[in-house]
Amino acid sequence: MPVQIAPSVLASDFANLQSEIEMLNASACDYIHVDIMDGVFVPNISFGIPVTQAISKHAKKPLDVHLMIVNPDNYLEAFANAGAAVISVHVEACVHLHRSLQAIKALGCKAGVAINPHTPISALEEVIQDIDLVCVMSVNPGFGGQKFIENTYDKVRRLKELINRKNAPTVIEIDGGVNLENAPLLMAAGADVLVAGSFVFNSSNPIETIKQLKSL
Repeated sequence: MPVQIAPSVLASDFANLQSEIEMLNASACDYIHVDIMDGVFVPNISFGIPVTQAISKHAKKPLDVHLMIVNPDNYLEAFANAGAAVISVHVEACVHLHRSLQAIKALGCKAGVAINPHTPISALEEVIQDIDLVCVMSVNPGFGGQKFIENTYDKVRRLKELINRKNAPTVIEIDGGVNLENAPLLMAAGADVLVAGSFVFNSSNPIETIKQLKSL
């Protein structure tokens, strides 16, 4: 499967959000990645349900919603109603992860699990067959523009081995510090979806940058 690209609107120009979404619609990207932060689970606040609804109103690509929040179960239905196609919850924030995954699927969304840099792949062992997408954090969550953590390659290889061993349908997404240099290495390790924020939106030609990532 060719690599899929999910630009993160966390790095977009919030004052011109509609035009940024329209630019992504015209690009070769596969998803629009929406980072939700509550200032509790991560040390930053981004946006929530109303802004997700506003993005959905203009988006022609599916929304990949990443919940970096405590008590995500309380907000699953609201984000599904706001237009999410994929909802990812953090393994570190879910006491009953299996229940959370079933709740996401019951809402008609793909169920994702995000995993922080310090969290071992073994935390997903018992639920991998219920996960549509694993979002491997290759930076510590909370802020865009961070330096890529080199251990990610080995972590992706171990996750791919688990997926294959369990014959799971799960795809692997990488979030944080993705660029043209590390993208081929991530794909070789087993990544299927690449989230790119600052690298896309800070480039002189975001559409061309997305095209370059897609063509790797």
